[in-house]
Amino acid sequence: MRIRAAGRALALARRAAPAHVLWYVLLTALAGLGPLAVAWLTKLVIDAVASDGARWTDLVNLAVALAGVGLVVALLPHITRYLRAELDRKVMLGANEDLYAAVDRFVGLRRFEDPAFLDRLQVARSSGVNGPGMLVDGTLGCGQALIVVGGFAGTLFSLGPWIAFAVLLSAVPAFFAELALSRRRVAMVAAIGQSERKEMFYAGLLTDPQAAKELRLFGAGPFLWGRMAVELRAINRGHRDIDRREMVTQTGLAAFAALTTGALLLWAVRAATLGTLTVGDVALVVAAVAAVQNALAGLVSEAVSVHQAVLLFDHYLAVVDAGPDLPVRPDPAPTPPLLDGITFDDVWFRYADDQPWVLRGVDLFLPVGAATAVVGLNGAGKTTLVKLLCRLYDPSRGRILWDGVDLRDLDPGELRRRIRAVFQDAVRYDLTARENIALGDLTALDDSARVVAAARAAGMHDLLDGLPNGYETPLTRVFFSEADRNDPSTGTVLSGGQWQRLALARGLVAVHPDLLILDEPSSALDAQAEYEVHSRLRELRAGRTSLLVSHRLGVLREADQIVVLADGRVTEQGRHDELVLVGGEYARLFALQASGYQRRIEESV
Repeated sequence: MRIRAAGRALALARRAAPAHVLWYVLLTALAGLGPLAVAWLTKLVIDAVASDGARWTDLVNLAVALAGVGLVVALLPHITRYLRAELDRKVMLGANEDLYAAVDRFVGLRRFEDPAFLDRLQVARSSGVNGPGMLVDGTLGCGQALIVVGGFAGTLFSLGPWIAFAVLLSAVPAFFAELALSRRRVAMVAAIGQSERKEMFYAGLLTDPQAAKELRLFGAGPFLWGRMAVELRAINRGHRDIDRREMVTQTGLAAFAALTTGALLLWAVRAATLGTLTVGDVALVVAAVAAVQNALAGLVSEAVSVHQAVLLFDHYLAVVDAGPDLPVRPDPAPTPPLLDGITFDDVWFRYADDQPWVLRGVDLFLPVGAATAVVGLNGAGKTTLVKLLCRLYDPSRGRILWDGVDLRDLDPGELRRRIRAVFQDAVRYDLTARENIALGDLTALDDSARVVAAARAAGMHDLLDGLPNGYETPLTRVFFSEADRNDPSTGTVLSGGQWQRLALARGLVAVHPDLLILDEPSSALDAQAEYEVHSRLRELRAGRTSLLVSHRLGVLREADQIVVLADGRVTEQGRHDELVLVGGEYARLFALQASGYQRRIEESV
């Protein structure tokens, strides 16, 4: 598995930046040969200077060669550093592209609601995308260190075989110690993943303009900061433990390396006094011992870096290779326009095997061209019904049929292009007004007429058209600079009701969707705005298949059929007048709301 992960990472790097990888390899090899050339030229210069018969021209040539090699050795790190940074940027871009493309291939929501997978995704986003670049850097660093070690080890071997073996063996403890540290470091990153996600949540909440009002009103800021501090302390403990172990380990290894180097230098000095080595040989031994020690330390460090990069890249591969979270047929059936209707056939659903049933044997037919309203208390299963209809989940049992074809046999992308939905918790995008609406159908990005028509249908055109830059005005103040803080054209902020109208426009921008889903589309609107929006929606829904979900029963009374969900089952079904006459749950809920409205009218009079 580790070899496979390393091969995938290197392949990604070659694909992302082939020329940079090639140049990086060549310069790294040259950088590995440079110290060896400097050491040998230094030895030759010293021996020539110490020799009585040395010619001036030979000394000059050696000095020029040494200076030239020294210049190359001095310049290579800067060039390599730039090349490495550029390679890392290109590789990270390619890795991120593959990661988010894989996340976008998730058909449903299950993985986004799985804490274990979210922790893995966090590691993949924060560290895993660096894996290919780290692996290339580490592999080439190992190669450079091996060139240095091989060249100088051969030199030391010629002076005394036991010297080369002693220097090489001194690296063995460092290798295993660093490898153990690497395993602990990767385990720590995975262990603190949940704490990091919680810390990010609290940090976002404490600085969120939408939350600021409640936090200050309730005095909840210190409480949330206390929660955030707990997570920060957990993160700090993880890093502190690793740092402490690293300090102890590195101190011991440094002391061991210093003792080994000192012993070898004492031997070289003694051998020179006895005439066994020349002065140049002593200089070569000094340079060789230092270079080999540094190279071995670098080799161990780079090997550990490669090991760590592979471990982190495993999390990345787990996300990239996860595949769709819902089964997608390799040869899906076409998704034609809806001609008959949508059938829920004995649909059961629960979010996990250890969770209670949310839907229990739902049988329901949504006829084409009709408006179906779904009502029920909180937890009755209304939102789950919508998720299943959009195929964000599959039924645990039973089927949902689109003109008789199981949704699981259709292409999810094609199915969703025929569906448009407006949710109560619609996202507020920090984009321009035009982009916020056009996200409902990206083909409308360059079609201003459709964007304007959708805004008119949602009652937002006059407001958006009157902004400083019209529809091109950003609906956020997140990106302004200090220089344009007071310039309204840099962005504006909408109210909750205005955002809900905008979400409605986003759902209406598609051209004649086969199914329009409205899940509490007017919960944040005032009475007049709600009346205006639903009046317009009635016009838009005419002859169109729609599913309406709302707690406000008054806006659903004109639906072609009303379905009452209770405890995951369809308990009542019919038109408004029919259900009121039956005197069941719908009639009770409608009477409660009607009496509340009547009481308010009486109190106002």
